[in-house]
Amino acid sequence: MAQDFSVSLSRIVKEFALEEVYVPENMDEMVVSTADLNRPGLQLGGFYDYFDSDRIQIIGKNEDSFLQTFIDKETRIDRFLSQKPPAVVITRGLDVSEYAINSAEKYGVPILRTQESTSAFMAAIIAFLSVELAPRITRHGVLVEVYGEGMLIIGESGVGKSETAIELIKRGHRLIADDAVEIRRVSNKTLVGAPPENIRHFIELRGIGIINARRIFGMGAVKPSEKIDMVINLEIWDQNKIYDRMGLESEETEILGLKVPQVTVPVRPGRNLAIILEVAAMNNRQKKMGFNAAKELLHRLGMDDDLMDDTPVVQDDFSGY
Repeated sequence: MAQDFSVSLSRIVKEFALEEVYVPENMDEMVVSTADLNRPGLQLGGFYDYFDSDRIQIIGKNEDSFLQTFIDKETRIDRFLSQKPPAVVITRGLDVSEYAINSAEKYGVPILRTQESTSAFMAAIIAFLSVELAPRITRHGVLVEVYGEGMLIIGESGVGKSETAIELIKRGHRLIADDAVEIRRVSNKTLVGAPPENIRHFIELRGIGIINARRIFGMGAVKPSEKIDMVINLEIWDQNKIYDRMGLESEETEILGLKVPQVTVPVRPGRNLAIILEVAAMNNRQKKMGFNAAKELLHRLGMDDDLMDDTPVVQDDFSGY
C-alpha cells in the first residue's frame, strides 16, 4: 500500500516568503497532501463539479477580473471559501477585500499573498511540492555525482562502496549520500536521491570510522541531492561467471516503477574502481546522446546483423583531433 506524504503549510509560507493576509491559529497543524494546484475561475463562476478541495487555490489577475464582473461576488467568494481548501494564494500582490478576509476567518481558510506572477509562482510551488510529496523508498548504497551523472552504487556490505566514493571525491566528484539513500520519484521519468538529514555528509570507512566529507574535502565535495541516471552493482569477482565484455547487453533495474540502466562491475584486487566508474558515467552519457561504442565497432567490422536492436549507429569523426 502506497504511503501518503504531506508538507506543513507553515513550511510552504516560509519557503516562498508568502505574506500572511489571514491565517488561523492552527496553521502550524495544517498540511498540504497534493502537488496539484487549481485556478478557481470555474468555481467562482458557479461550477463545482469535480472540484478538489484538497488543492491549494491560486487567484491571479484573470480570476480577480472575472470575479469583478459579478454583482453577487461576495456570495460567490463565501461559497468558494466554504469548500475549505488548504490555502488560497493571491498572486501579483493583488488587493484582498475585507469581505473575503471575514469569510476566510469564518471558514478557517488561510489567505496568503505573493508579488510573483501567477505562472512563475505556480511553476515554483509545483516543483517544490512534487519533491516533498513524491513516493519514496530508502535503499542501502552510495550516491555520487560523476561528470554530471547521478550514480547509485549498490552491493553487499564490505564490497568497497564507501572506499570507491572517497576516491571519486578526491578526483573532484561529489558525494550525495553514503549508506542510506532516500530515493523519490519526482516525475514519471525522474528519480532523485538524497541522504537522510541525520547522516548528511557522513561516510563510514572500515578501519577508520566515521568521517565528515564536507569538513575534510570542502563544500565542493558534497551536494544535497541528485537525479539517479544509472546504478552500479559492485560484486566480488566470480571466476565461474561470464561478465559482459562488449556492452551490447542493456541491463536495467526497477526503482519505484521506473527502469534505470544498471552496470555490474566485478571487484577484485588490482582494479581501480574509481576510474572504471568515471568511464561508466561518461559512457552512459554517450549512450543517452545516441552513441554506442560496441555498436560502432560492429558496424566498422561489417557485423551490423549482430546488433541486438535497431538503435541507429552514430558516426563519429575525430579526424580534427
